[in-house]
Amino acid sequence: MPRSLAALAAVVLLAGLSACGAEGAPETAASPAASADTIRLASLLPITGRSSYSGEAMLNGAKLAIDEANAAGGVLGRKVELVVEDDACDPGTAVTAAQTVLKKNVVLSVGGYCSSAVVPTLKIFRDAGIPMIIAQANSTDLIAPRYDTVFLMCGTVTAEAEFAVDWMKKLGGTRLAVAHDGTSFPVTLAESTVARAREVGTPAVVSELKLSQGSSDYRRIARSIVGSKADIVYYTGYYGEANQLIKDLRAEGYTRTVIVGDGATDGPLLTDLTAEQSRDVYGTALLVPEFMPELGDWARRYQAAYHEEPGPSTAEAYDAVMVALDALRRAGSTDAQALRAALAATDYLGLSGKVGFRADGTRTVPKFLMLKANGKVFTLGS
Repeated sequence: MPRSLAALAAVVLLAGLSACGAEGAPETAASPAASADTIRLASLLPITGRSSYSGEAMLNGAKLAIDEANAAGGVLGRKVELVVEDDACDPGTAVTAAQTVLKKNVVLSVGGYCSSAVVPTLKIFRDAGIPMIIAQANSTDLIAPRYDTVFLMCGTVTAEAEFAVDWMKKLGGTRLAVAHDGTSFPVTLAESTVARAREVGTPAVVSELKLSQGSSDYRRIARSIVGSKADIVYYTGYYGEANQLIKDLRAEGYTRTVIVGDGATDGPLLTDLTAEQSRDVYGTALLVPEFMPELGDWARRYQAAYHEEPGPSTAEAYDAVMVALDALRRAGSTDAQALRAALAATDYLGLSGKVGFRADGTRTVPKFLMLKANGKVFTLGS
């Protein structure tokens, strides 16, 4: 049964009191990674850059879990600290951040938003003997190395693609255009969506496109989509580019359905869109606390701590920390091998439901929501 942001240039230590046939894990001695009175968890997040909104949300969710654990006496008789480094959703920055955080005596990693930034850190944490609970990133590139020390809190892009295609059929889509930004999560979600649509036979895939991150103009992409006579568009990248693409699609005369992936629904996608631009915009999403009444008590605790309602990415980050603490308790130590085995055997009831992992580190029971734009906000799709 389940058991029940402004720029930061240096490491931030956030003490809770203050606010598939995988390879075997590397041989390690009993970990000296925690001091006698402190257990440290690493978290690489986009504190700066275009995804900093989500990084801050994840940081708050993780901090709440740490604070509550410490208020209850900590874990294994010790206080818990979160060691945060900024990966800026950039692969090179993430590598440096991982190397830096490993000097801070951490025993587990509980961060990870952009898959493209997480992927190059996998081997770094692996070689250091540090298991990873990846809070938000969900590209299948994360499980490609077959490391048995990597555990994904969110359903993979394969599961999200199946969910998205089912909804495309419900929305009446018959001709699908898919666009991505060329980075890990968007590419794998796009590829999985195309594969799923072709497997089930509808909608017909009429266009597959790549755009450049950070551009201020996607008119060429929009014109190509209009020319393909697509009646449904799935953009699998992040909210900055999604916002501009929607504007350009509408400017080029595209009036049909646009769906964005979960990398776009967890940010300020709709903020400056007009009612006309946001009409018939949908999004596949992970956890959105405002649409999950079962999280009411937790949402009130979050609001008391941060004076705002919890948004997307907060619950996953909270759950990642709680799963780490659960594994520590069951392992009875900070030994890397014991922690890996405890994580593999996880049977935990979290905010996101039952948490357990398959042999390849993927979530056994993933959860997705479909959202629909209603002016400047999303509502639950129906």
